Amino acid sequence: MLTPIQNFLKQEAAGGILLFIFATVAIILANTPFSGLYFGFLDMPVHLQIGSFMIHKPLLMWVNDGLMAIFFMLVGMEVKRELLEGSLSSYQRAIFPAIAAIGGMVVPALIFFMLNQNSAEYQQGWAIPMATDIAFALGVVALLGKRVPLALKIFLLALAIIDDLGAIVVIALFFSNDLSLQAVIFAAVAVFILIVMNRMKITSLSAYGIVGLILWASVLKSGVHATLAGVIIGFCIPLNGKQGERPLDDFEHALSPWSAFGILPLFAFCNAGVSLLGMGINNLTSTLPLGIALGLLVGKPLGIFSFCFIAVKLRIAKLSEGINFKQIFAVSVLCGIGFTMSMFLAGLAFGGDSGENITALARLGILMGSGLSAVLGYFLLRSCTSADIAQIEN
Repeated sequence: MLTPIQNFLKQEAAGGILLFIFATVAIILANTPFSGLYFGFLDMPVHLQIGSFMIHKPLLMWVNDGLMAIFFMLVGMEVKRELLEGSLSSYQRAIFPAIAAIGGMVVPALIFFMLNQNSAEYQQGWAIPMATDIAFALGVVALLGKRVPLALKIFLLALAIIDDLGAIVVIALFFSNDLSLQAVIFAAVAVFILIVMNRMKITSLSAYGIVGLILWASVLKSGVHATLAGVIIGFCIPLNGKQGERPLDDFEHALSPWSAFGILPLFAFCNAGVSLLGMGINNLTSTLPLGIALGLLVGKPLGIFSFCFIAVKLRIAKLSEGINFKQIFAVSVLCGIGFTMSMFLAGLAFGGDSGENITALARLGILMGSGLSAVLGYFLLRSCTSADIAQIEN
């Protein structure tokens, strides 16, 4: 049981380090004479047409709406597997990270709203500091090696998965546009076919891919955000086949390297390039970046730790063996690394008619909050796990 989890953690950790590299390169390019080339690359138009059906979007939107649907499909598969047989498969296992995740979503959103309650144009960014970037967080944890208890890593993994599920619900409820009835009908038919395939335990991954593409295109045209199609596909992949096959595991293992080492780094490269030209101290202290940064850096640990502490004291949940509240607090600080999901939510909230300046301010807040959370979380976790080294070596 532990070996698949350990392999998953290693891959996500490596992907997190790659995310950091690509994000850094993007920031450098956006603030050098190469900025025109960088932003021109993002705005490059890409067309797809089959008969009368046409998708016309810049490259940035193909990454955010298309490739990220694959990432969300993996999220859907991870959530399904954990719910059926993993760290969320029973009340006792799920309740503690679930309570932590709720605190880590509610408190950051409240902090953001309190700082931006008088700025109507910024208020739609309330969901941005709710997110946790599992790849980045596990990448930081990987820097500490074996000194971090496996139980603590599993807690972080389960918390982040529930956090992603919360972000999916937020996207579905609050970031959908005017609906196209015809596209919704096509999407509903595709979902019905996927459910029938799941019930029949069809294990052909190509079959799910073909129906999944139809679903993605229909959802893209429907007004609902296209990445939700990925989640639906992920949930419809059967865990077990008729002959003992494991199609969900096979599909996840096939796609995970492409996501960790291709899709997410490309997403980071396309979305982290914030131009700092013309920005001064007034921009840094604006309520939008400040609300996001404080939501991630203060709201996340405050929400996660306080909800965990109260749940344990009220005996609603209990700490896993081998971990303590100091370590829970350190992990809660690491959960303030919201990079990938926060950038994604910022694009949904401000990427339309709000203007590039607001999006840049939001991304600036994400970079500040995520960066400080990574550094502070690393040193806190290093401090509270250093005593475990002797136990490991003995």
